[in-house]
Amino acid sequence: MGLCFPCPGDSAPPSPDPAEKRAKLAEAAEKRQKEAASRGILDVRSVEEKKKKKEKMEKQIATTSGPPPESGLRWTVS
Repeated sequence: MGLCFPCPGDSAPPSPDPAEKRAKLAEAAEKRQKEAASRGILDVRSVEEKKKKKEKMEKQIATTSGPPPESGLRWTVS
C-alpha cells in the first residue's frame, strides 16, 4: 500500500544552499516586477525615459524654486 513516509533506508534529498535559494528568490521577484511593470505597455524603454525625464524636471524645479516668498500681509495682535 502507498505510505506517505519515505522508506527508512532512503535519505532526504539535499536542500539547496540558503544563499543560492535567496538568490533564486530575488531573481524571481525581480522578474515578476519587470513583467508587472511592462504589462500593457508596448514600448517599455520609452516609458522609462519619460519617467526619468519627468523626475529630472521635478528635481530641477524643486532646487531652483527655493522658499516661497512672503505674502506681505501683516497680522496685528490686539
